[in-house]
Amino acid sequence: MNSQGVITLGMHAMQVMLMVSAPLLLTSLVVGLLISIIQAATQLNEQTLSFIPKLLALIAILAIAGPWMITTLTDFLRQVIESIPGAVS
Repeated sequence: MNSQGVITLGMHAMQVMLMVSAPLLLTSLVVGLLISIIQAATQLNEQTLSFIPKLLALIAILAIAGPWMITTLTDFLRQVIESIPGAVS
């Protein structure tokens, strides 16, 4: 495997990583922002208040997007494993 192949594989791995992690990160960001706005409006400054809503939102997103995430990661791993014979020779 030449250096261009390694760079391509690394770029593809980073793209898959961003695609799979984006739903969880964006959900956590949005829920945290909404909780922060509510806390600012009510002047309730409890740091642990946002933990449970974030946890519940992330569990819901994992239930909804989990199969897609697993399929995406499995397809990427299958492509990497199938490319091993070409990389060795």
